[in-house]
Amino acid sequence: MAGLRSGVFAFYSDMPLYFFRIKNGRYSGCSDQGTECADHHAAWKELTSVCADMASGISRKLAENSEWQMEMLDEAKRPIFRIRIIAESLD
Repeated sequence: MAGLRSGVFAFYSDMPLYFFRIKNGRYSGCSDQGTECADHHAAWKELTSVCADMASGISRKLAENSEWQMEMLDEAKRPIFRIRIIAESLD
């Protein structure tokens, strides 16, 4: 059985879609393509895995006193998880 999912013709799946959103300063961008995960636990694992792959590149480019965030959104694009990297000057 085939059905439409996020505007793309694909095989029907009962697994929910999750979306990534990145915030860096005034920039905020959300993925248009969803990632299928079996449940919230699997979505958390996917978020931490993707964030870990990106962490070294992010930390090298992070400005002093700034913040970078990656969120996992549910199918309604409501945030369910967030990972934040904060750069602070303590003097």
